[in-house]
This record gives sequence, C-alpha cells and structure tokens, in this order.
Amino acid sequence: MGATAGAVWGRTEQQDFRSRVRGTLLGVAVGDALGTPVDGLTIGGIREAHGAEGLVDLAPAYGRRGAVTHLTQLTLFSVDGLIRAQVRRDTGAWHPPTDLHRAYLRWAATQRDWGPDERRKEDGWLAREEWLYARREPSRALLLGLGDETMGTPEAPKNPGEAGPEAAARSAPFGLLVGWEPQLVAQLAVECAAQTHGHPTAALAAGAYAVIVHALALGESIDAAVQRTFGLLAVRPGHQPVSEALQHALGAVRQGMPGPERVAELSGAGTAEGLVAAAVYCALVAADVRHGLCLAVNHDGPSAATGALTGGLLGALHGETALPPGWLAELEGRPTILELADDFAMEMTQGPALHGPAGSSPGWLARYPRA
Repeated sequence: MGATAGAVWGRTEQQDFRSRVRGTLLGVAVGDALGTPVDGLTIGGIREAHGAEGLVDLAPAYGRRGAVTHLTQLTLFSVDGLIRAQVRRDTGAWHPPTDLHRAYLRWAATQRDWGPDERRKEDGWLAREEWLYARREPSRALLLGLGDETMGTPEAPKNPGEAGPEAAARSAPFGLLVGWEPQLVAQLAVECAAQTHGHPTAALAAGAYAVIVHALALGESIDAAVQRTFGLLAVRPGHQPVSEALQHALGAVRQGMPGPERVAELSGAGTAEGLVAAAVYCALVAADVRHGLCLAVNHDGPSAATGALTGGLLGALHGETALPPGWLAELEGRPTILELADDFAMEMTQGPALHGPAGSSPGWLARYPRA
C-alpha cells in the first residue's frame, strides 16, 4: 500500500468528520441490530411475526433488544486494525493488510475464548471489551479464513469460492480513510476481503462498498459516489457482476414505489454484490434513516447484512445525529462504538500529536500497541 496525501483539518472539518465516523459505525450497528431478529425469514414470515408493515422497531434477539452480530464486531476490529496500522507506521513498517489481519485474528480469539486475557498486553483495549466475546453465529467462511495464522491474499485467497457479504459488511471503515485516494481504499478493501472471502466478486463488492462510503464521507451524494465507483471498477478484471448489480440498483429507483420485492430482487441469492446493490438502493430511496433501514431489513434475504450495509451508507451520508435516537439508546455496545469512533477520528485528524518520532502518548500506545 502506498503513502497518501493527508487532508487539511480545521476545527469545523474535524467535527464534521467525527460525526460521519460516528454515524458510519453506529449506522452499521443499528442496521445489524434491526435486521438480526428477522434474519433469514421470508417477508411473509416477518409480517406474520411483526404485523402487516413488517418490522418497524428493534425486536429481541440473543435475549435483548438492540443486539448486534459478528458483522458489527468485525467492523469494530477493522477500525482497530486501521488505527494500529497508523501507529505501527512510526516503526517504518507499513502494510495495512497485515495489521487488519492481526485485528481479525483478535476477533477470532473472541469467538474461541471465554473472555479477555489480561496478560496479552499487545491486544490493546478493544479485545478486552467483554461484550465482544459473545458468539453471534459467525459464518463458516469467517471461522475458516481466520482459523490459522496464514493471511489470505488476492493471489492466494482464503475460501476462494466464498461470495457471501460478510467481507463487504466489515469494509465501511476503509471508506473513512478520507485522506487516501479512492483506488487505494478499494485496493485495501479487496486485499482484506481475500482473508476470508476469496471469490473475486465478493472482494470487488467490498472494494466498491468502501469507495462509496469514502465518497459519502467526503460529502458527495450517493448517486455521485456510485458513479465514481463505476470508474474505479471498470479497470479491474471480473468487475462486471458488481458493476451490473450497482447499475441495477440505480435503475430500480425509477421503477415505482420502494418495497420488499424490489429489495429482494436486488439482493438475489444473498451474495456480496447483490446485498451491496440492495443497500445502495435502500439508501437512495430512503425518506430518512429509519425508513431506509426498515426497507433494508424487510425482505426475503439476509436482513442483518443488508441492514448493516445500508446503515453504513446512511451514517456516512448524514452523520450520527440523523440516526434514530430511540434505537441508539438500546444499541448493544454503544459506549464502545462511540469510543472507538472518536479514537479513529482523532488518529486520522491529529495522529502526529499522539505518536511519532518526536514522542508518543503512553496512553495511546497502551490502547493501540505497536506490536
């Protein structure tokens, strides 16, 4: 991964960026939490359980309202890995996919261990958050891909036939690297997807999603963000399924009132490119965040992943204050998510004041060790 130009940060720009970072991470989590109770149900089953309008509010899953899944857990570890990459850059080591892989291995440990191991100081603070040790039905591809120390790469991917949406659903944080060029954001997402989801379409869908989030975080509209993504995809071999799915999403906007049938049609077999397209559609037609997220989870498909992907887009577009406060009030892990979001925003806007050749904050290095 190459070096990139940094943004110039005034106070207003820092506040806007922090709001979009918070919005993105909370949006992923809220969409995940909304969709989890109905994940895998048909629209008929959802209406039978929740009434004619379908699911319109948080419902219990895993013994509580507002519970999140591995989709949110991995998104948080993506953020942790990105901060650690910046911190470790001081040593002269600069290979973000390796730092992300280490972060994902820390997540994999949460799925095996009973709780945090306080002796592992190199874990940093996120891996010591006890609520993250809940096992929330991670896919086999995730557990296999991160089941040993070997890192999958685009040339030698883990699970080369796996085209599911989980890699895309953890890729919103890559889009928050607003000082990076979009093609580098796409490349990082593609390389990190190959660690668990080796099918080329799954990796390119993750790259496309990250680039859309990137444009939104810079203040562009969803339509403009998707158009930019087409240009970046066009130079990559095998891009057609992802480009066609996104084109389909743009076309669907002009085909009548939004509804479950349209979302189900876009999401198709539940593979990565279909769910990214469905999320783009839901974000494009959303009257507000609540409407967009309800549309994203009420359909015959993977509701949690579609909700998480849609929430990331809407949060990056509108910032944290547009998210439904009643849902945030019940969201599992909200204090951790906010703390991590603020740390990420601070690292990206004020990193040189936290660590560098001239000296480093001991507290910051304890939170994000260079190991």
